Amino acid sequence: MNYRKITPGTEGNRYVPYEERKGNESIVYFTRDLSAEGLRKIYGKISEHLTGRVAVKLHTGEKNGPNIIPRPWVKELIEKDIPGATIVETNTYYEGDRYTTKQHRETLKVNGWTFCPVDIMDEDGTTNLPVIGGKWFTEMSMGKNILNYDSMLALTHFKGHTQGGFGGSNKNLGIGCADGRIGKGMIHTTPGSDNMWDISKEEFMERMTESTKAAIDHFGKNVAYINVLRNMSVSCDCEGCAALPVVTPNIGIVASVDILAADQASVDLVYALDEKDHADLVERIQSRHGHRQLSYMKELGMGNDRYILIDIDNEDTRISPKTAVEGVVPFNNSGDSI
Repeated sequence: MNYRKITPGTEGNRYVPYEERKGNESIVYFTRDLSAEGLRKIYGKISEHLTGRVAVKLHTGEKNGPNIIPRPWVKELIEKDIPGATIVETNTYYEGDRYTTKQHRETLKVNGWTFCPVDIMDEDGTTNLPVIGGKWFTEMSMGKNILNYDSMLALTHFKGHTQGGFGGSNKNLGIGCADGRIGKGMIHTTPGSDNMWDISKEEFMERMTESTKAAIDHFGKNVAYINVLRNMSVSCDCEGCAALPVVTPNIGIVASVDILAADQASVDLVYALDEKDHADLVERIQSRHGHRQLSYMKELGMGNDRYILIDIDNEDTRISPKTAVEGVVPFNNSGDSI
C-alpha cells in the first residue's frame, strides 16, 4: 500500500450546524430517563431486527471503572428483553487489565459482568471482514467470534475520548470489534512506527470508521445503536479510575437504527448545553478533530446526519436538541454511579 499517498479529509475540528447539513432524515429516539426502565423502553423502539443470536457490544471497563453503563441496567435489559444474548468484547491494544484473555476475564469478574455469557471475540483468533469503499483498508481484522452472531446491539456509553475526541457507537464498534493485536494496530499505528499511537486526528477517525463499516456491513439491517449520555468524562472508559473528573451534565439516552444519526444526535445534544456545561467535552472533540467521524460516516454512506428527534417521554413528539436539554442540571457526583 502506498501509505503516504492517501490523504485524510479535513475540518474534523469544525462543528457543522444542523441547517448546513443536507440529505434525508433518520429517526432518533430520546429519553431523559437514565435508569434500567428508561433503557428498556428505548430499546423497544429499535429492537425489531435484533433476531437470532444477539451480540451486545458493550465497553465493560477497566477494573472498578467509575463511569461505565451501570451493570444492573444491562442485567435487567438482557434478562427481560434479550434473553440468550451475549456481551461481546475484544482484548485491548495497550497493556492493562484487559490485554490478555486471562486478564480480561478476571476484570470481567471484578466488574460484575457475570450474569450472562461474555465472549471475548478474539480469544480464538481473528477474521478479516471486507471494508467496502474504504480508502485506508480493503479489509479489517476482527475478533473471529463476531461470525457467530446474527445481530448486534451497540450499547454505548457516550463520552470523550483521548484519540477520537468522543466515543459513541462508531468508536464502540470500530475499536471494540477490531482484535487486540492486528486490527487495533491497523487503526492506531503506522506500520514500522515506534509510537503505537502515532495515527491521530482525521486519519485516525477515518481508519476507525472504516473498521466500524466492516462490522455493520456484516450484520446488514440486523444492528441497532443506543448511546447513554451519562457520566461523560472527557476520558474514555479505557482509562478506568484514572479518567478525568466528570463535569458534563447527564443528558439521557438516544437510540436509532442509523449509526450516524445516533452519534450526530449525541454530539448535538452536548453542543446544545450551555457553554459552561459543555466547554470541556466540546474542547476535547474539536481538539482531536472528532467531527471527522461524522463527516466520514456520511461520505461512506453509513447513515444520515439529519434526523427527527423523538421524545419518548412525551408521547413521541418531535423535539430539538435544545429542547431536549432544557432542565439539565450541572453534574454533581452524588452517587449517580452504580
